Amino acid sequence: MKIFLYGQWEKRQNYVRALAAAGAEPVVSWNTEDGEACQGLLLPGGADLDPDLYQAPNQGSQGVDRALDEAEIALVRRFAAANRPILGICRGVQLLNVAFGGTLIQDLPTAQAHRWREADQRHMVRAAPGSFLAGLYGESFPVNSAHHQGVGQPAPGLCAAAWAEDGVVEALEWPEKRIYGVQWHPERATLDFASPDLADGGAVFRFFTGLLGG
Repeated sequence: MKIFLYGQWEKRQNYVRALAAAGAEPVVSWNTEDGEACQGLLLPGGADLDPDLYQAPNQGSQGVDRALDEAEIALVRRFAAANRPILGICRGVQLLNVAFGGTLIQDLPTAQAHRWREADQRHMVRAAPGSFLAGLYGESFPVNSAHHQGVGQPAPGLCAAAWAEDGVVEALEWPEKRIYGVQWHPERATLDFASPDLADGGAVFRFFTGLLGG
């Protein structure tokens, strides 16, 4: 079971380790064609997306790399068209939303509760009843986050699967297409990053790899 990650191997190691522990074979490459032999796609964290992609002026987006955005959006559309599972993490869930026609909030009013400040922030999340997260973790659970942007209007087909206490969308899902995304960083809450005050991040990766045979 191969999972494709676009980008540089050295910068994807936390994801690689989490996927391998969940039984998958990560494939990391700048060549999008390498994704053709993979059964799933993982969209990792990173800098902000170009707001022009969702028809908005720049109102706080940082580190924009339009070429990266376009390459990953093309991968999303290719994997979705082939009905191959996709998991987005942090920037990845935002990219999923934009790829299918949704919008982002460029600087959350409550960003200080979510953004990196010498370490991930920690807060509670409430899962939507019947969502994949409710099945993994129950009604509410603690997560780690490092972002200042968030999902605005969910794209057609994508549904909110969890929210933070301040109302920020913390996850999206499209079960019919096996597309899922979380706003926090499960790769930093599993293996040697595991913490008793965080939900087991490995559960997200095991859920994702479990989709690959479908």
